[in-house]
Amino acid sequence: MSFPFGLLLVLVAIVGVTAAVFGWLGEKKRREAMLAWAGQQEFRYRPGKDKELGNRLAAFSVFQQGHSRYARHVCDGERAGRRVTAFDYHYATTTHSGKTTSTQHHHFSAVVIETGLPLKPLTVRPETMFDWFAEMVGFDDIDFESTEFSKRFHVASPDRRWAHDVLHQDTMEFLLESGVFTVEMAGPWILARRAKRFDPSEFSAAVAVLEGIV
Repeated sequence: MSFPFGLLLVLVAIVGVTAAVFGWLGEKKRREAMLAWAGQQEFRYRPGKDKELGNRLAAFSVFQQGHSRYARHVCDGERAGRRVTAFDYHYATTTHSGKTTSTQHHHFSAVVIETGLPLKPLTVRPETMFDWFAEMVGFDDIDFESTEFSKRFHVASPDRRWAHDVLHQDTMEFLLESGVFTVEMAGPWILARRAKRFDPSEFSAAVAVLEGIV
């Protein structure tokens, strides 16, 4: 017995509407949570798409990836005289294989502080399995006296001395005790992010990590 085509269309429509409703509810919950967090920090909150923020932060390579780039749920204000911006970010990547085109959407959160300092490029991120394999074939990162820190974090900078100046003993101990973020420096900015969206409480943790380093 063949499956009725009309019924199939109805089922597809139901699935589509259900997905849209859950998406709307999830976005509503996110908007409410971010508005509440911004209020606690006495920051301004902008829920809509911001296509210019990534351009202003183009010194960080992550904001140059893919297409359809924009920030959302942007919270910005000042702490200790420094501008702080927290936000969600989206970009898409499209691949082509024969006649098939596939688009993936990437979402993550970040916090950036404008320090007013001439910071040189530096990236500190959690070590991954791929880093261990890379080290085995000779692609090593910058190592430090702290064995525990070197095992947990991958450090990259075109200026090794700068990396060691920034990541002195106190800073390494601070990062080992803090939440694990990817931390990057470029120009006057220092940034903390992960490969996924933060819970609202994680925005506070990211701000604390950046302020602690500064």
